[in-house]
Amino acid sequence: MANHMNAAKQSISDKSLFGGAMIIAGTAVGAGMFSLPVVGAGMWFSYSLLMMLGVWFCMLVSGLLLLETNLHFEPGASFDTLTRATLGNFWRIVNGLSIAFVLYILAYAYISGGGSIVNHSLQGLGISLPQSVAGLVFALGLATIVFISTKAVDRITSIMLGGMIITFFLAIGNLLIEVEPVKLFSPDGEASYLPYLLAAIPFGLVSFGYHGNVPSLVKYYGKDASTIAKAITLGTLIAFIIYLCWLVATMGNIARSEFVDIIAKGGNMGVLVAALSDVMASDWLTTMLTLFANLAVASSFLGVTLGLFDYLADLFDFDESTSGRLKTAAVTFFPPTLLGLLFPNGFLIAIGFAALAATIWAAIVPALMAYKARQLFPDSQGFKVPGGTLVIAIVIIYGIITAACHLLTMADLLPTYGA
Repeated sequence: MANHMNAAKQSISDKSLFGGAMIIAGTAVGAGMFSLPVVGAGMWFSYSLLMMLGVWFCMLVSGLLLLETNLHFEPGASFDTLTRATLGNFWRIVNGLSIAFVLYILAYAYISGGGSIVNHSLQGLGISLPQSVAGLVFALGLATIVFISTKAVDRITSIMLGGMIITFFLAIGNLLIEVEPVKLFSPDGEASYLPYLLAAIPFGLVSFGYHGNVPSLVKYYGKDASTIAKAITLGTLIAFIIYLCWLVATMGNIARSEFVDIIAKGGNMGVLVAALSDVMASDWLTTMLTLFANLAVASSFLGVTLGLFDYLADLFDFDESTSGRLKTAAVTFFPPTLLGLLFPNGFLIAIGFAALAATIWAAIVPALMAYKARQLFPDSQGFKVPGGTLVIAIVIIYGIITAACHLLTMADLLPTYGA
């Protein structure tokens, strides 16, 4: 759930449809994509593809339901305003807490992933650090950028976004050329695949998290429902295609049985990149892949923590003075950094917990708000998601199933590949 919106906005001069789509895609795609091949190893490629298609559809519909509600209010109305006006203070508080939790847990996930990939990068230079120390260096370095100013984050993220695009296609392009179809469609290892699908669903939800940007798009485009709906659809499709290429590149080059060892080592970003590096044709391409991983986790961390920084500053009424920003930085970065020091290999676990909370504000709440908005504005002739109450029910059920899958996995009631 990276937040590259500020960076993406810089490239938009005429409010183009493609610009809005890039805001959505840039927000959805981030370091979380490194979890997809690992959690998908049990069900492997075909079931991973089916799972991603189902998640993409539900998350697209939930975003459009949020748009439907948003268009009943003036451009600039926040997610908080929409929730309070349609569902009342209880859901407003629940939604706000879930957003804060997701931002915190993702900050920790990216510190864990950042420490892992920084450590992997340093090992290539002959430098060895404990992963907890590497995570601390990663967190402190990027926290300084957030503390300086939003503009600093904006400029750094713009550069990172460009670098991510270049390094992704250079590294993944080579991996796609080297794909072995037999690894994708006739994998080795145990013959059971479908039982592992349910445990992977929450990770798919996190990969399509963009809903916080829907009110921003309404503010940006005005009440141009058609353009915004197309931007959301195109943006999520771009994200889906990127994930598809990533799954093909990883699962088509690394045998299914090899993921058992990757999972046993914690399944963190550095472990996966190291496994891919072993099958790449040259050291230069390995460098591109490692650079992409570093840029992805750094930009994801900057986007998430900037949102958390601003949210907490508003919540605690900290001003923009140096002392005020220091206080905000302390409450923003201390908890996830401490977790990173205590539990340096919690990347996959944290992504799962993020999904548990994200089901509230990215699936259940948007569907409930649209249902309530249709009651509050029965004569509205504006934008309405097709499918009536059925699509609302589908999204709510999807959210409940996703949360249940994570809870069942925590209780060891769903099988985990490699365990």
